[in-house]
Amino acid sequence: MKATKETLSPTRVKITVEVPFDELKPSVDAAYRKLAKQVRISGFRPGKVPPRILDQRVGRGVVLDEALQEALPRFYSEAVQAERVDVLSRPEVDITDFTDGAPLVFTAEVDVRPEVALPDYDGLEVVVDKAEVTDEQIDEQLEAMRDRHGVLKPVERPVADQDFVSIDLAAAVDGGNVEGAEATGMSYEVGSGNLISGLDEALVGAAEGETRTFETELLAGEHKGDTAEVTVTVRGVKKKELPALDDDFATTASEFDSLDELKADVRSRLERSSQAAQASAARDKALEALVGLIDVPLPTSVVDSEIEARQHQLGHQLERFGMSHEDYLQAEDKTPEQFDAEVREGAEKAIRAQFVLDQVIEAEQIQLGEGELMQQIVARAQRSGLSPEQYAQQLAQADQITAVMADVLRGKALSVVLDKVRIVDTDGAPVELPSAEAADELFDENALDDALGEQDAFNDTFDDHADHDHDDHEGHDHEGHEH
Repeated sequence: MKATKETLSPTRVKITVEVPFDELKPSVDAAYRKLAKQVRISGFRPGKVPPRILDQRVGRGVVLDEALQEALPRFYSEAVQAERVDVLSRPEVDITDFTDGAPLVFTAEVDVRPEVALPDYDGLEVVVDKAEVTDEQIDEQLEAMRDRHGVLKPVERPVADQDFVSIDLAAAVDGGNVEGAEATGMSYEVGSGNLISGLDEALVGAAEGETRTFETELLAGEHKGDTAEVTVTVRGVKKKELPALDDDFATTASEFDSLDELKADVRSRLERSSQAAQASAARDKALEALVGLIDVPLPTSVVDSEIEARQHQLGHQLERFGMSHEDYLQAEDKTPEQFDAEVREGAEKAIRAQFVLDQVIEAEQIQLGEGELMQQIVARAQRSGLSPEQYAQQLAQADQITAVMADVLRGKALSVVLDKVRIVDTDGAPVELPSAEAADELFDENALDDALGEQDAFNDTFDDHADHDHDDHEGHDHEGHEH
């Protein structure tokens, strides 16, 4: 067999393969054996039909076609290995010459991993925000704690902003009640704006027992887009009373005996959070800066595959939250064209980062240490609520072990890059990232997904639904594509 490679573009090659007919003989013999078992001819047992009889009955061309189907994948694989082609797509095969007794000639066009020339990133500067905690941030945390420990008490006055009211609701379109739009004794915080447009304005100033009406546009259901007349009746008014911010509150709301101790703990937690955010920003910006120095051509098939995977994942997420694609676009205030453009941009960003990190892995000769893959599987299994054995079995069934290995290696590559770049804050002061032990908590596969652009654009929308009850669908994690 003879194979030659022709570069069509930085991401696509054509392999031309020429196979002498003698090298096809094992496949031809196998085709005769297969057909001999399938063809029933009087006087011959199954599997014992001679080749010359098969030629007469089914034709030599059928035998050669069968042999070709068996031989092509093998010769293609051998050609890829011989020419050291890093294939990223299914081949487009064209048989240019094949007749009985003559050499087989075929071509295969495939997308390939582009060659990435890494620049010298030792000392590359990355600027991140300062990791600082202000008194205002501490006060915000304490106020949130006070709010969680507040007590609702009835008041005898008209409804005011931030009151908690018990209300009855009904909606009508063209004089007919809207099915499913009724509620009795619903609890609602005035001013939250998370129920119906116009409700807050209608409630403020209403007395207990008073009924008010207003018009609003329905956003979902059979009458989506229609203007409805909404009737709201106030059944009760309560105001949240917050506890005093003192030592007694600290004892009630925490394990600390004094307000000063509680404040110190809040500051410590905010500092750790700020340092984690700073480290995360350093990771993202270091990778972004490195990728920005390199022209990375992208194979079309790989981009299309990544886009398809992201849209598939979005479909699963939407299904979990009971949203249609149109509902999601409306919530995000995006057109289908804007959404498609954002998905493509994110996919291309992720693939570029993967290619660059893969080159870092090769240049730095990064390898998986003993037990690292199992540690990652155990960690992911814990987050999924599965045993390591169950999670590993799911990965194997989905053929995702290689993708997990790639995630771990790319995470290590990103850590190598971080060790070599110069990280400073906005004042120009050097930033020291967490120790290796602390970094293990920061640079998990989720953090790497964020850096690679895998963070789903729709997560913020779903976060808005966090107060609703939904199935978790545990054990169905979506693993990233391996390119």
